[in-house]
Amino acid sequence: MRTHFHFKPKHLETFKRQLLQWANTFDEVVWLDSNHYNQTHSSFEAILAVDAFSSLQLSEKHSFKQLENYRNTTSDWIFGYLSYDLKNDIEKLHSSNFDGLQFPDLFFFQPKKVFIFQGDQVSIHYLNEFSFCIQEDLKIIESESMFSECLDSSELKIEARTSKSSYLEKVKSLQNHICRGDIYEANFCQEFFSHGVINPLATFYKLQKSSQPPFSAYLKNGEHFALSASPERYLKKNGNIVISQPIKGTSKRSIHVEEDEKLKANLEANPKERSENVMIVDLVRNDLSRIAEKGSVSVDELCGPYTFAQVHHLISTVSATIKEEYSSVDVIKSTFPMGSMTGAPKISAMKIIEQLEDAKRGLYSGAIGYFTPAGDFDFNVVIRSILYNKSASYISFSVGSAITYESQPEYEYEECLVKAQAMREALEN
Repeated sequence: MRTHFHFKPKHLETFKRQLLQWANTFDEVVWLDSNHYNQTHSSFEAILAVDAFSSLQLSEKHSFKQLENYRNTTSDWIFGYLSYDLKNDIEKLHSSNFDGLQFPDLFFFQPKKVFIFQGDQVSIHYLNEFSFCIQEDLKIIESESMFSECLDSSELKIEARTSKSSYLEKVKSLQNHICRGDIYEANFCQEFFSHGVINPLATFYKLQKSSQPPFSAYLKNGEHFALSASPERYLKKNGNIVISQPIKGTSKRSIHVEEDEKLKANLEANPKERSENVMIVDLVRNDLSRIAEKGSVSVDELCGPYTFAQVHHLISTVSATIKEEYSSVDVIKSTFPMGSMTGAPKISAMKIIEQLEDAKRGLYSGAIGYFTPAGDFDFNVVIRSILYNKSASYISFSVGSAITYESQPEYEYEECLVKAQAMREALEN
């Protein structure tokens, strides 16, 4: 059980910074921020979970079963992540590519302390046995001095694990698979990496400043960090209704207003970009139909154009009513990994991209989010994200694009560079 306390900070944005700075002194942190997007994007404007009372950390089979048991046992808020490679727990697949990050495949924790931001109010939820800390914690948080945003990092040399020439050849290989009918579309990714030291929180703020995404996340699990500026929702459950909002279709932006609007209009009308999106929408509909009430799967928006700091995207929204016999974890397992990061048909696409990619995806292409005590949940897609193993001094970010028969390999490579720009800039001193 939790003790609830409502609090109105004098200066909300300052309090947010002080809160996250305080939270970062603990080993387990999840901070999710909608960056003032409206409530259709997030149940809360922001939410912080900090300091584990209990946790679950796995890199083995039967992860979803153990997650189900853990959620049922706690019957409480739990926060954490699902890595892309949990695909191996769902299908007869494997992951044998290079892994410089060495994150667990799954990590969730039951926080002692939860802070929920709605409007100008903060709702504080502490486990009862720690409720005596609320007032003292607030004093400590509000006394935090604002730290310098100096990155305090080593000079980083960012390298591509896949050379441009190799990338172009691999895209052509994917298109050969498409010509043979093995797949229709595949999300193909490449890793950029560096060895060095970064200040995770300062780097996160720099990434947020340039991106301002609706599904931002800061995650800390001991020496493992995820700094996410994700624009994409994977899956949200509210009662028996779930929605998925896959992104497919990307255009660069322009500093000139008229040209920028033209780029956005061209993206919305582009047959190739729309076909990418529609194929993934069909995949999402198919995934949801296996666990949904008959006739309840609906495409609420198809290929809607949305603008973000660096790019324009096409986003679709698919919803469904879930049958009563399926649990929250069942819903995730039936749809994971998300269609926008795999391809169609899903299993064939995952097999082929595993053969062609040069790095294990790990948390990239996975999801960060939470379960409520009632079993509702909300998870992002881990893209536009910097992943950091502090103990190994290994820094990684990956980018990808959807490959279809009509894809031009050079254009796909350039799209990856556009997506990588925010992470590169965040890592620069």
